[in-house]
Amino acid sequence: MSTMRKTLSMLSGAAGSALVLSGFIALWWAASQGGWVNRAFLPSPQATLASLVQGMAGGDLAAYTWATLSRMVSGWVLASALGIALGALIGSSARAREWIAPTLEFIRPLPASAVMPLAIALFGLSGNMVLAVVAFGAMWPVLLATLHGLANVHPQLREVSRSLELGHLAFVLKVGLPNAMPDILAGMRLSLTVSLIVSVVGEMIASQPGLGQAILLAARSFQASDLFAGIVLLGALGFASNVLLALAERRLLRWQHP
Repeated sequence: MSTMRKTLSMLSGAAGSALVLSGFIALWWAASQGGWVNRAFLPSPQATLASLVQGMAGGDLAAYTWATLSRMVSGWVLASALGIALGALIGSSARAREWIAPTLEFIRPLPASAVMPLAIALFGLSGNMVLAVVAFGAMWPVLLATLHGLANVHPQLREVSRSLELGHLAFVLKVGLPNAMPDILAGMRLSLTVSLIVSVVGEMIASQPGLGQAILLAARSFQASDLFAGIVLLGALGFASNVLLALAERRLLRWQHP
């Protein structure tokens, strides 16, 4: 009975989401067809779809999408590895948290775009520059989530680990990180979104191949349908990556909901 209720709830949610999306597309069509906004700036959904199909089939849009996806995933993997390692290192020690937390709070609010001039000075206008900025911007959600998860290990678990005479590294690997896994996965989902955003901004600034560059070039040449096709692709990338990571998170955390 509970399974059927859960299935019905999921179907109801999917139907509601489809209805909202359909309403948004209908409003977009009406605004374009009714002349509410000049078509030079707001193409119709049909024109956008035609540009999307043409770009993916015979144009450079597929290559641009792959470049952005590769950059996003590479930066996210690097950011996740750095965030988990640093978060575990700092979060497993109360003294380290006390000493380093103020510095983290000073650096954390810096937007990734603010460090781009420094990254350009170090790496030049290159793909490595964009990757470094993506990793920097996407690292913080994972690092802070890992730190929070390690810092909030239940005192009884710490007592058990001391009774078993677990060393510091063994405690982190066998107790701390598994306990922090829900926080870490939530941070990684947020980090993936940040990776996509910073990848696009970096492509625009550094003139690197990708959807960011494609959107910028379309805007400069007043090709509204191509611009919107790029935006639709970015939305699809973000949606698909979030869904995949949510499914992976649900699978990895099955032990929480037996």
